[in-house]
Amino acid sequence: MILQDNSRHPAKVIGRDEKTDLALLKIDAKEKLPFVTWGDSGEAKVGDWVMAVGNPFGLGGTVTAGIISAVGRDINEGPYDDFLQIDAPINRGNSGGPTFNLSGEVIGINTAIYSPSGGSVGIGFAVPSNTAKTVIEQLRDKGQVTRGWLGVAIQGITPTIAKSLGLDPDQPTGALVASVTPNSPAAKAGIKQGDVIAAAGGRPIRNVHDLPRLVAATPPGQKLDLTIRRDGKERTLAAAVGTMPEQQHQVAAAQGPGPGQGADEEAGGLGLQLASINPKLRTQFRIPKEVEGVVVTRISPDSPAASIGIEAGDVIVSVDRQPATTPQQAAAALKEGAAKGNLLLLLNRHGTSQFVGLSVTPGVGSGTRR
Repeated sequence: MILQDNSRHPAKVIGRDEKTDLALLKIDAKEKLPFVTWGDSGEAKVGDWVMAVGNPFGLGGTVTAGIISAVGRDINEGPYDDFLQIDAPINRGNSGGPTFNLSGEVIGINTAIYSPSGGSVGIGFAVPSNTAKTVIEQLRDKGQVTRGWLGVAIQGITPTIAKSLGLDPDQPTGALVASVTPNSPAAKAGIKQGDVIAAAGGRPIRNVHDLPRLVAATPPGQKLDLTIRRDGKERTLAAAVGTMPEQQHQVAAAQGPGPGQGADEEAGGLGLQLASINPKLRTQFRIPKEVEGVVVTRISPDSPAASIGIEAGDVIVSVDRQPATTPQQAAAALKEGAAKGNLLLLLNRHGTSQFVGLSVTPGVGSGTRR
């Protein structure tokens, strides 16, 4: 490691945290070194002036100035995105440098930029100091970061899904539980697929990203009160937070195969054909053995089903919270729901479950996903 006075020091890696892209290094020096202090990123407000320090293009210590453009920014880098967005130029080589407030306190660590060209366009991101401080403390004390874990797959609530759940479509809040890991803290607490988690630890879940951050910050073993909405009623469940597995098993939604054969029933008006799941279709469409429902074997182009992204090989697990047992029963349920104008489908694609809302104009045969 090379310091500002050009002195060189061998560095030892104490620990790394891939989820926040942070690492802790240790060096030994004969003399005392100057140091900076953490600030409170929770006090940062849009419009506050900041300075970004780094080593862009290997030029050496460089300082740029700007303001905080946004807080709590999600840039789809991971489930714990909570970045400060700053317009102080951050160029290549600035990553890892501190973001200072005007009191000289570190309120962020430069980590990424948005740029179509590779250079700074005034949209940079910093890991908030309150996040970084917790991560660094754990790396220092244990060499790794331990996060809380519930064992649920969640998704956001669109206006269409909100209508189907009897929630306010103009202000849909909360996290919709798409699946629950067996024997997980969530399963033991009684959380079920289709529940809406409205609050955790007394803090409201305003959007789907609030829950992972809050759970991850909860020490394993600690009780966490969860307020859920189920069947139009609100209740509170207590979950004993577990330890997040080191390797979370995540299955991406893959592209579905082409149209299959052997459709048993056509869901009139929605443009899809359904079949019972048999060994041949289970193999053809890579349907996990534990997934039950009816399989979509054919999609009509420009149909309501196609408009919301349903593909051949998708399994319809439930329609309006009722299990899909046979193609005939599922087709009837789809027809009945379409007549009401809104449908809530639970789909499973290659083992990954997700709720999808479908808005249908009765008598017109068109649908939109919202």
